[in-house]
Amino acid sequence: MHPILKLLVQRIALGLVLLLAVSAVIFLGVEALPGDTAQAILGQSATPQALENLRAQMGLDQPALTRYFNWLGGVMTGDLGKALTNGVDIAQAIGQRLGNTLFLAGCAAVIAVPLALILGAVAARYAGRWPDKVISAVTLTTISLPEFVAAYFVIYLLTIVFPVFQPVAIVFPGMSFWAKLQAVALPVIVLVMVVLAHMMRMTRAAILNVMQSAYIETAELKGLSPMTIIWKHAFPNAIAPVISVVAINLAYLVVGVVVVEVVFSYNALGQYLVDHVTKRDLPVVQAVGLIFAAVYIGLNIIADVTSIIANPRLRHPK
Repeated sequence: MHPILKLLVQRIALGLVLLLAVSAVIFLGVEALPGDTAQAILGQSATPQALENLRAQMGLDQPALTRYFNWLGGVMTGDLGKALTNGVDIAQAIGQRLGNTLFLAGCAAVIAVPLALILGAVAARYAGRWPDKVISAVTLTTISLPEFVAAYFVIYLLTIVFPVFQPVAIVFPGMSFWAKLQAVALPVIVLVMVVLAHMMRMTRAAILNVMQSAYIETAELKGLSPMTIIWKHAFPNAIAPVISVVAINLAYLVVGVVVVEVVFSYNALGQYLVDHVTKRDLPVVQAVGLIFAAVYIGLNIIADVTSIIANPRLRHPK
């Protein structure tokens, strides 16, 4: 078996094992949540017999281990179950919201990734000089702000001081692509502010590390311009660590945007998760948590494989 194929199989197998372990952690975490689902549905005036009947109807009277394996078996067959609070099919409810989450993450990634690479290359080109210091200071300032602070700052600036956008990101089926872009403009700006610094600083560090190599000195002696050397010679050899940090931030754009979605009332997975945590709707919380974990693990596997393929020493082992 080719070494790259062997590594690919190993990474996928490890990812599946890790996802199984995460599913158990999610289930145990949800079980530890305070409150009673039956009580939340029927209210405080419900009789003990009514509560007991509802728990039996929803399967909450079964042992935790039995419920975990029943849930896991359903997930493996594509059945995420039904929400306890309203009986809606979870997979169907998640479908549209997952699309909204991916749309928001995709818009932020399209802006943040190229911008981070360009700023990282410029900062490396002028390392220690004023462009590097300005770029580093601005990006570190944005990343130091908590998400909700950055969100409310953007809302104040672009809806009150400069009334350009609406303060809420409302999307619905049938909206045109451009209408959706306008609706998600504010949360996209916030997400770009949050993830930009990580990718920029890793790009800068990786390029500066490669710039110490002998072949870079040869390129300089040939009279090539500094930016040509960076993009054609340094960046291709510095891409492996950059890919890793980009994948981590892409995963964050999908799984870590709960606060942003809640602030902007964006109808996506994060908002859906928060709504059902407060209701202690266990199947919904478990399903959304597992989807977030699968996205995070999957993107990290892609980053590992891409880094391996981008490394010529691994592609052509001696």
